[in-house]
Amino acid sequence: MADLNNDMGDPSGAFLTPVEQAAIVLLSIGEEPAAAVLRCLSREELLEVTQVMSRMSGIKVEAVKTAMQAFFDDYREQSGVHGASRSYLKRSLDLALGGDIANTVLNNIYGDELRPKMARLQWASPKWLAEYIANEHVQMQAVFLAFLPPALAGQIIDALPADGRDLVLLNLARLDEIDRDLLEELDELVNRCLGSFDSQSTSVEGVRQVAEILNRLPSNRAQMVELLRAHDPQVVEQIELSMYDFLILSTQTEATLSRLIEEVPLEQWAIALKGAELSIRDAVLKTMPKRQAQAFEDMMRRAGPVPMSRIEAARQEIMTTVKALADAGELEVQLFAEKVVE
Repeated sequence: MADLNNDMGDPSGAFLTPVEQAAIVLLSIGEEPAAAVLRCLSREELLEVTQVMSRMSGIKVEAVKTAMQAFFDDYREQSGVHGASRSYLKRSLDLALGGDIANTVLNNIYGDELRPKMARLQWASPKWLAEYIANEHVQMQAVFLAFLPPALAGQIIDALPADGRDLVLLNLARLDEIDRDLLEELDELVNRCLGSFDSQSTSVEGVRQVAEILNRLPSNRAQMVELLRAHDPQVVEQIELSMYDFLILSTQTEATLSRLIEEVPLEQWAIALKGAELSIRDAVLKTMPKRQAQAFEDMMRRAGPVPMSRIEAARQEIMTTVKALADAGELEVQLFAEKVVE
């Protein structure tokens, strides 16, 4: 053991000597385990560490964290044991240190500090993230997704090559406790990812954002659209297409859908609803009279496969009709899913 002649000079834990670290570990594990360790020391080592222990008081949490971190790092390197589970260490550290300190130590050991880094990645494009991790091994892809919100993880899965998505999800489902080596590998991946991301320009869907804002304007929406049109008719055309997205049909009232079903031929509905969200199909079918709905479903089945370009054209024609009826005051359209109160 290294020689130590002064009191502990840095209670924060930033510059602890090996003897100070050993003293803190021994003070943390309790009398009986500490005694068992002390019996294994030479006379000089025992005197040196116990002198430091006797002088210690008011030890800061940071110092305990530093000492315990160093102990577990050295233990893993020297013993060759890498598989101590988080639950095992949690029980042991709770007994030795108490819950609060144990949690802070475990956070350092098991990589909970990764979460703030991963939070920054939520601003990146899911497609870009998928391309970035596509060449990583399947287990690493699964661990990467485990630290992200489910919605973003789902978008990344969707953007990964189709032939490997099932294996990524299977590995993700099998994750329980992640060992330190894998977390360190993940940390390196995230750092590389953030380094690349910071050098990229951020993608913002301006047209979509303006459409969402206009849809929520409490008044003068039409006036604002016309003011924008005077500046740039082409961008306003894109905004209006985004405002009257086909998906909004799922949130309309039965009266609105009934009026629209009267206006749009069933053949056009049969094409537009091919591959549509179930919420839209259900809303339209529930509005139709029972016999008409049955005939309509038969019509959709008979239509067979339809090119996506034709489907998109049919949907756009329907939404053009929706906008025309709304502008004429013949249709009340809800442009976004607004909260309701019973």
